[in-house]
Amino acid sequence: MKNKDSIMDHISDNDILKLDNQLCFALYVSSREIIKKYKPLLDPLGLTYTGYITMLALWEKDNVTMKSLGEKLYLDSGTLTPLLKKLETKGLLVRERRSEDERNVYIALTKQGHELKKDTSIVPRQLISSSSFDEESTIELINLLHRYIASIDK
Repeated sequence: MKNKDSIMDHISDNDILKLDNQLCFALYVSSREIIKKYKPLLDPLGLTYTGYITMLALWEKDNVTMKSLGEKLYLDSGTLTPLLKKLETKGLLVRERRSEDERNVYIALTKQGHELKKDTSIVPRQLISSSSFDEESTIELINLLHRYIASIDK
């Protein structure tokens, strides 16, 4: 296995500062382009990208605190609160404080929120097929990115 620094040692100071050599830029552009591809898939469902990932998280684990949902999605309460209000207005979820624990806001899917899952299951397949990347490469990339996130999320 190569030393982590050995590759960087062979890149000139000029090349290391090129925009196309920046990890942050590659991830930024990839993220923007992928989110653009989601829009026509999610519009018929009445969801934005952030609404979609929120619903995905709630389908995995329903009836959670707003704090734990925010942690799962890497969203702060200033971003999450208006998003949850919109999804609540659409009838997909409810937000509630419980008498036994008034400090936390709990988020729970409604029947309509649960039913939306059926209509949404085609979205990941449509997104993957919209790229020239094959499914195996896409899964490999997802796994690599999860490993990367875990390495910096300490």
